[in-house]
Amino acid sequence: MKSLKALYKVGRGPSSSHTMGPERACRLFLGEYPHAASFHVILYGSLADTGRGHRTDTACMEAFAPIPCTVEFHTDPTVKLPHENTMDLLACAADGTEIGRMRVMSVGGGAISVEGRADLAEPEVYAENSFGEIAEYCKNRNIRLSDYVFEREGEGICPFLLHIWQVMNDAIHDGLTRRGILPGGLEVERKAQYLFNQRHIDESSETRENRIVCAYAFAASEQNADCGTIVTAPTCGACAVLPAVLKYMQEKKGFSDEQIIRALAVGGLIGNLIKQNASISGAECGCQAEIGSACAMAAAALCELHEMSIDQIEYAAEVALEHHLGLTCDPICGLVQIPCIERNAVAAMRAINALSLANFLSETRKISFDMVVRTMYETGRDLSHLYRETSRGGLAKSYR
Repeated sequence: MKSLKALYKVGRGPSSSHTMGPERACRLFLGEYPHAASFHVILYGSLADTGRGHRTDTACMEAFAPIPCTVEFHTDPTVKLPHENTMDLLACAADGTEIGRMRVMSVGGGAISVEGRADLAEPEVYAENSFGEIAEYCKNRNIRLSDYVFEREGEGICPFLLHIWQVMNDAIHDGLTRRGILPGGLEVERKAQYLFNQRHIDESSETRENRIVCAYAFAASEQNADCGTIVTAPTCGACAVLPAVLKYMQEKKGFSDEQIIRALAVGGLIGNLIKQNASISGAECGCQAEIGSACAMAAAALCELHEMSIDQIEYAAEVALEHHLGLTCDPICGLVQIPCIERNAVAAMRAINALSLANFLSETRKISFDMVVRTMYETGRDLSHLYRETSRGGLAKSYR
């Protein structure tokens, strides 16, 4: 299993698989053909279906600039693809002759895979590849999951996670200071500042918690939708769940940054397991793979903050993911706005609910986290392609 540094990535929104991944692919290809006169990019599958809304074409052209680049959207659903997010990159001489070609898959979370090449593979950091294996290892040594992460990752992981936490905080802060309409044509208004400031006249503590957590989630999500800088957790479209709950709990209970780092380590471990054994790509498995994974990461991170047991952490992550099973990815107009922004807020509250349930019910658990991860992947592969980030079904089809 890979390092958390391959999961938590700092980059621009709105999409890790449709913006960050293709941009990385184009920069890699440019480095191999720096003297090309022009480039041509062909997008397939979900990249073609929602590439305009996700600004995939803009990301590609900016990556190759100032060398000219044309982008073609190949939307034929009958074409057999190695991955739902596939793209071909072509380098051309001045007379238009093709001098180089590369096929790339944007596999989720900003990661890419190049057909026929293994040199981009991230090094393996973790020997264990399931929660069951990790739990057994930790219990035999009487260590916490966060200690396990630090042991496997080495000394550099804590400074890295502290930087990740700072970027997450900045995204929430910046989102709370902005007002106006998000780009893309849907005329979606930023709501984070309104949620944060508009206290109800007889607001209870529970209502305030809902409002503030949702305000933080809206803030980071709106920054992502506006191409701001965020952290994939595990993706751009689900970037706000984890920071929203951690920031709220730090303010509410005074947790230190060191404790937050431990929480990020455990949340990242959960995301890594899902990425390893299933998928975090909406184009591959629907939104359950993105927002469901983010909710599971947040629930596990909250349990670590409260120093709960390994079994309680597993229960919280399992509950959070299980109750997102079957969730479709149907962004209206291919934009990461509706239903994506609200969905981050709802998932943040669900993560807090999972924390509460884990405090009482972990001893009654019948379903393992590993089982839910396998089920999520099978469910995602069974979903109609219309509900896997194509904007051809669900809300995207119904909305006019």
